[in-house]
Amino acid sequence: MNPAKIRRHLDALADLDADVNRALQIVRYPPPRIRAQGFETLLSIVVSQQISTSAAAAIMDRVRALLPTMDAGAVLDLPDGALRAAGLSARKVDYVEELARAMVENRFDPGLLGALDDQSAIEAICLLKGFGVWSAEIYLMFSLQRSDVFPAGDLALRIALQKLKGIDEALTEKQARALAARWSPYRSAGSLLLWHYYHGAPA
Repeated sequence: MNPAKIRRHLDALADLDADVNRALQIVRYPPPRIRAQGFETLLSIVVSQQISTSAAAAIMDRVRALLPTMDAGAVLDLPDGALRAAGLSARKVDYVEELARAMVENRFDPGLLGALDDQSAIEAICLLKGFGVWSAEIYLMFSLQRSDVFPAGDLALRIALQKLKGIDEALTEKQARALAARWSPYRSAGSLLLWHYYHGAPA
């Protein structure tokens, strides 16, 4: 979403939810998060699973240095051990190589996801080995720019929502989704605000 759309959606949420309005007064509007559609972004989502943003960025830099072109075929042409040496775990290497094979063999085409509704697109991505709902929702938010996605599997997002709502106990994914349900159809903007709040809210 572009800045104007983020602002419109968050203004609408602020009218619905006093806590959102309060957060906006503290941290203001979050910047957009826009990523290209296709193989490189899907690969980077695998890399970023369960590690810090800075660690994921360092690994992606090393992966890009390995590849003459950032595409599925180039990954399959890499020598054995190259991705491991770049910092990927053995499991993530397996996921990346299976993603590449699925694309080379035309079993998965990210270019077709844009024509699907949110749930169908999530289900199509989740058929890939190593891609769960969080990975799929991140792709929908950042690459397909869908407006009503809430990736409740993200720990930072849940912590921010817990803090925003003044809740003492850690939230489960189910609880977080239930709390965010009333933000529909603006949950993507709400998610962006929560990440922004996580980094910028006062202690």
